[in-house]
Amino acid sequence: MMEMLSYEFMQRAFLAGLIVALLCPLVGMFVVIRRQSLLGDGLGHIAFAGVTGSALLGINPAIGAVVLTLAAAGGIEIVRRKHLQYGDMGLALFFYGGLALAVVCSSLARIPNTSLMSFLFGSILTVNWANIAAIAIIALLVILLLGKFHTPLLLASFQPDIAHTRGIRLERMNMFFALLVAAVVVIGMSIVGILLVSALMIVPVAAAHLWRRGFKKTTAIAVAYSFTMVLCGLWGSYSWDLAPGGTIVLTGLALYALTAVLAPFLHTRHGA
Repeated sequence: MMEMLSYEFMQRAFLAGLIVALLCPLVGMFVVIRRQSLLGDGLGHIAFAGVTGSALLGINPAIGAVVLTLAAAGGIEIVRRKHLQYGDMGLALFFYGGLALAVVCSSLARIPNTSLMSFLFGSILTVNWANIAAIAIIALLVILLLGKFHTPLLLASFQPDIAHTRGIRLERMNMFFALLVAAVVVIGMSIVGILLVSALMIVPVAAAHLWRRGFKKTTAIAVAYSFTMVLCGLWGSYSWDLAPGGTIVLTGLALYALTAVLAPFLHTRHGA
């Protein structure tokens, strides 16, 4: 481990990974309780369309990904309001539209496969200090917003009827949350890639829920799982020359499986 950390690129990778590991479960907790586990995945595909569209237009890929992902997050929420009984319809429409747009734009722009791979599967080992500064600023902003609107967002997620009676504007709160998820997707895609970014939000939370604790304790456990995913995933990637993004996610799935096996004992001990 110490040898690995002697390299500056690994220091940057660990720092960027830990920032995202802190942020993703905080948002992922709300994603899961709102039963929108595929929202991050759908927005990831839309971010890919933003990247390929940017290449076609000759602009910075990050700009295209941010603009299109934020716009799509708002669009998904607008469509969801029009089809309340079929809440996932808007996500499906934008999911397929984003994927189709990405394929068309990548073929028109003649993007090299190597460039596409870095966006699809992440490039955490190549992040620079400017990238880390940008990630840290956005992450801090998202965390501050979550702290400020924690109670109304929690009510809107768990008990929307009560939230409405307390004067909470559900439409605004839902739009606000969709934009937060979009911001996290854009940050996370540089760490594990567009195809796996949703896993950082969902897998630690899924494992933490197996402990059957309250919201705050589950959130803390999810963050601990997320840190473990990134630390062990990067160590495994360095040690065996594996793709970092995939190794991080597979580590998380292994932790989930282990927790699922041990869950009965955890519940018994907690009950005692």
